Amino acid sequence: MTEVVLAIISLIELYRWILIARILLTWLPNINWYNQPFKFMRDVTDPVMAPFSRLIPPIGGIDFSPILLFFVLGLLQNGLVSLVAHSGPG
Repeated sequence: MTEVVLAIISLIELYRWILIARILLTWLPNINWYNQPFKFMRDVTDPVMAPFSRLIPPIGGIDFSPILLFFVLGLLQNGLVSLVAHSGPG
């Protein structure tokens, strides 16, 4: 069980890095989001970001919804770390 939880924690961390790259790339106007690897980043992040974008619409043309997503991912990751820490050895 611990190995599975640690794998999920690692996947969340990887997802956070993909999300950071996606956010930074949105500042570049000439990115073709239909070419790889940009299409992969969009396909992986859009379904998760969409509910947060509906909760917090862009303000002044700036999308603040990823901040809430990072907060939720952090809570999930911390909860899983706590679960591993309290589960004991094995």
